[in-house]
Order: sequence, then C-alpha cells, then structure tokens
Amino acid sequence: MQEQYRTVAREGVHETEINRSRFICALAPAATEEEAQAFVARVRREHPAASHNCFAYVIGADAAVQKASDDGEPGGTAGVPMLQMLMRRDVRYVVAVVTRYYGGVKLGAGGLIRAYGGAVGEALDTLGTLARRRFRLAAVTVDHQRAGKLENDLRATGRDVREVRYAEAVTFEIGLPDADVEAFRGWLADATAGTAVLELGGEAYGDA
Repeated sequence: MQEQYRTVAREGVHETEINRSRFICALAPAATEEEAQAFVARVRREHPAASHNCFAYVIGADAAVQKASDDGEPGGTAGVPMLQMLMRRDVRYVVAVVTRYYGGVKLGAGGLIRAYGGAVGEALDTLGTLARRRFRLAAVTVDHQRAGKLENDLRATGRDVREVRYAEAVTFEIGLPDADVEAFRGWLADATAGTAVLELGGEAYGDA
C-alpha cells in the first residue's frame, strides 16, 4: 500500500477562457468510483447546454481505477490530458469535469490538450491539495483510574485519538504510522505501568 497520497482539499470550480471558449473545471474528492460518476452526472445536469462535459477520475491510493472521457471532443484531446494532469500532480480519490462552451474558434488538437489539461492544473492550484498518510488503527484499553492521564499524554504527544469509549474499562481508538507501532508499544507500557492493552486493527488514511 502507498504510504501517503494527495487529494483535492475541497470541492470547487475554476473557470478560464481560451479563444472565446469557456472552460469550467469542477473538482471534487471522491472515495469511490460511484461517487465520481455521481459527481460527473451532477455537473452534466448543471450544464445541459454545454458543448462538452469531459471528465477524468483517479480512485485508490495506488491509482487502481483511472477513467477518462472526451465526450465528443477529438479522441485523446480532453479526458486523457485531464487524467495525465491528475496523475502528474499525484492526486488520488479525485474527480474532475471540464465543461466547455464553444466560442466559435477551433483550437486544434494541441490547443485542446493544453486547454483541458491546463484547466485541471489551474483548478488544483486554486483549490489546493492536502496529504493523507497511511495509519494503522489501534485500540488501547486501560482502567478508568489511568484513563484521564493517558488521554492527556496521548494528545500531548500528538497521537491521533479518533474515538474514546467508556465501559468497564476505557478504550481509545488511535491511528499510528506503521513505523511507530513498536516504539508506541514501549511508550504505552511505561506510561501505564504495563496495565494497558494494545490491539492492532486494520489500516486507514488520515491527514498528514
């Protein structure tokens, strides 16, 4: 698995004009291919009179799913350069739709490639990206007597405390970089006099 990836910081729109054609790039984070397709469909509904609604999306930290569409533009002049821009910028779990309103001046294949790829690049610059790092999910269970101090210590040392559950004992759900697991195990034993129980779970991504 990838240690980290970048994704678009938020959903948004950036517009540019080239030779009287309007290029409107809508970008959004997308956790699944279904989310990406739903976003494409929504943008198409918002621009029914557009000349073209071309799209590209990349799903998976390892870019396992990559799709692009020229939507009637000459083959390889729209969706592919959009996808290439997303890949070049190393953004994942993202969908881009570039809506074109034709302005009467033909751009040629090279002009279209630059326009569609450039629209995505400008939108990424405008909206910004953020890094997401891979974490190991872990559960730390400790008695109520030690829970308050342990929670303070976890937060003071910058640990990613995701959830706190109170029952007969107190369980903290945390995120740990894989490389830190053994060091954390030792720190936890020292911090709780060996009374805390650490259970490792699956993997997830969180803000870097």
